[in-house]
Amino acid sequence: MADARALEGIDITRSFGGFFALKGVSISVPAGEIRGVIGPNGAGKSTLMDILSGRADRWTGNVRMFGEDISASSVQQRRRAGLARSFQRTNIFPQLTVIDQLTIAARMAEIANVEEIMAELTLTALAHKRAAEISYGDQRRLDLALALIGRPKILLLDEPAAGLSIKESLDLAHTLKDLAARWGVTVLLVEHDMDVVFSICHRITVLHLGAVLAEGTPEEIRNVPDVVTAYLGSTT
Repeated sequence: MADARALEGIDITRSFGGFFALKGVSISVPAGEIRGVIGPNGAGKSTLMDILSGRADRWTGNVRMFGEDISASSVQQRRRAGLARSFQRTNIFPQLTVIDQLTIAARMAEIANVEEIMAELTLTALAHKRAAEISYGDQRRLDLALALIGRPKILLLDEPAAGLSIKESLDLAHTLKDLAARWGVTVLLVEHDMDVVFSICHRITVLHLGAVLAEGTPEEIRNVPDVVTAYLGSTT
C-alpha cells in the first residue's frame, strides 16, 4: 500500500558557517494536500525547497517521497519519480514558442500530454507565439505548465504568483487548486501572496528564523499570536 505521506522532510538542517538557514525542520505533506509554506524573508523557505527538490548540498536530515528515502537522489531522479518544481523566476526560454517548450519538456518526461496541459492552463491560443511575445501572466502559466508536463505526483511551487495582479494571482491559484484536486497532485507552495495561500491551502507551515513557528489550517494560523506578530500583521 502506498504511503499516505507524499513528501516528508525530517530533521532538516543546513548551515553556512555559524548561520543556520534551517534548524531541525520537519514537514510532512499527505498525498493530495496543498500545503502552504510562509514566513518572512530569510526564514528558510527557499532553502527548504532546494533540499526537497535535490538542488542543495551540505545539509543533514532525510527526505522521503511516498515513504522512500530520496535524500541521495538527484534532481533528475526525483523528476522521473514524479516530483517537479517551478521557480520564482520563470524557467522559460523567451525565443521558443509555447508549444515547442512544452514539447521538449514532454520528450524529457517521456509523457506527451502537451495538448492537455495547454488546454488546462488556457495556453492553446498562444501555442505558436514565442514566450517573449506573451504577457507576463501567461508566462507564469507557461512556467506552471512546464512543471505539470508528465503529470507529476508532487509539485513544488516557488512563488507562482510573483509579479501578477490580484486577479491574475487568484485566477492562477484556483486553476491550480482545481487541477490538484482532479489529478490528485500533492502541492507544496511557497508564496508571499496571502490571498492565494489562505484561499487554496489545506494546511500552512510557518517558518521563522530557520525553524517551524507554527503549523495548522488557514483558520488556525490566522489565530496564532506569534504568527500574526512575526508575519501576518494586524490586518490579516
